Amino acid sequence: MRQTFSDVACTVCGCVCDDLRLTVEGGNIARAEGACKLAEPWFAALTRSPQGPAARVMGKVVSVEAAIDRAADLLRMTRAPLVWGLTRSSTAGQRAAIALAEHIGATIDTTASVSESASIMAIQQVGASTCSLGEVRHRADLVLIWGADPAESHPRLFERFIDLPAGLRVPHGRAERHVLVIDQKETATSRLADTFLRVKPDADFELICVLRNLLRGDELPTSCDVGISPAELSSLATSLRSCRYGVVFHGLGLAHDGGGHNQVEALLRLVKELNAHTRFAALRLGAAGNLAGAEAVLTWTTGFPFAVNMARGYPRYNPGEYTANERLERGEVDVCVLVGSESCHALSARARQTLESIPTIALDYPQVRPSLDATVQFTTGIYGIHAPGTAYRMDEVPIPLRQILPAVYPLDHEILAALSRKLLQ
Repeated sequence: MRQTFSDVACTVCGCVCDDLRLTVEGGNIARAEGACKLAEPWFAALTRSPQGPAARVMGKVVSVEAAIDRAADLLRMTRAPLVWGLTRSSTAGQRAAIALAEHIGATIDTTASVSESASIMAIQQVGASTCSLGEVRHRADLVLIWGADPAESHPRLFERFIDLPAGLRVPHGRAERHVLVIDQKETATSRLADTFLRVKPDADFELICVLRNLLRGDELPTSCDVGISPAELSSLATSLRSCRYGVVFHGLGLAHDGGGHNQVEALLRLVKELNAHTRFAALRLGAAGNLAGAEAVLTWTTGFPFAVNMARGYPRYNPGEYTANERLERGEVDVCVLVGSESCHALSARARQTLESIPTIALDYPQVRPSLDATVQFTTGIYGIHAPGTAYRMDEVPIPLRQILPAVYPLDHEILAALSRKLLQ
């Protein structure tokens, strides 16, 4: 029997495109219309994924109940537990993970601490003038992409929000929208831009400061050498100041270079100052998955977006002290609950070494190849495929997820909730 589902949301990247059309036949996804080059192999993996066991303990197949008992035994003995991951989960799973962390007095952290901490801390320092992707589509006549390559990391961003032929204030779409890219090297995105400005390595902070000075009416310093000519700098400042509605997308290239959060903080201050002349917003191009959802749920539950410690019965926040990578490097974790282990490759070699030496409880999707041999391994259903849920787009707009295929495995929030109940017995 063939069945077609329209307006399906995809959680592979932060765009969370919700206009896909899936054709299901014989209990498999036969076709995924509208899927990008990142989503196509993901859906294909779902189709050919074998139906493995729902639970293993020390590599041996066991019942889910037996695995929960073993995981609960590990958590009863822990003195320094860590709950990490969350970016491939839904709101329900993230809430259940936070509840478990609170119950056992664990440190809970997301993959943001590895890839996004600089941007998050910069936003905490100075705030951010932001907007939704819908505003980009309907209002922005200038789009600046700084230190990012969305053509590769968010393939449909241009198609859905920048190149669209109609918008409320830009009825001719891209024809009325100027796209600038600032990066240290040519990228797939720079080849799509109207203007590409190549900045010298480690000169992003200096370039931002120069632009802030030009906006204040100061003269361009003679010693300025950021790889961009004075005429191009003056033209860039004029373009930023004179647009009707501008948006800057900033990515990991800006956050990871040299000054880290100082560069992102400087960019956010630039955007704030631009709002004295026009309307300007900043959006972070986050990593893959439901990272924005993990940050949002952790924030409205504990008050903090990552690196939260519950050991004293209330949330404490301190990046560096309570971030997963650093705690593992210092050997301050004796049991780790991995809500999605596919991001373990982002940890340092020393942190991975510690992770492999301690008991671990991993909850992973069926098509994920575990990056370590967990003590207790659960296979869980996929939100948006096997169960409904909620994912947050990069602009923090929640997008509902629908069930497409019959559920074969328990969901991560069910496993985590069962663990919490078992520990109360």
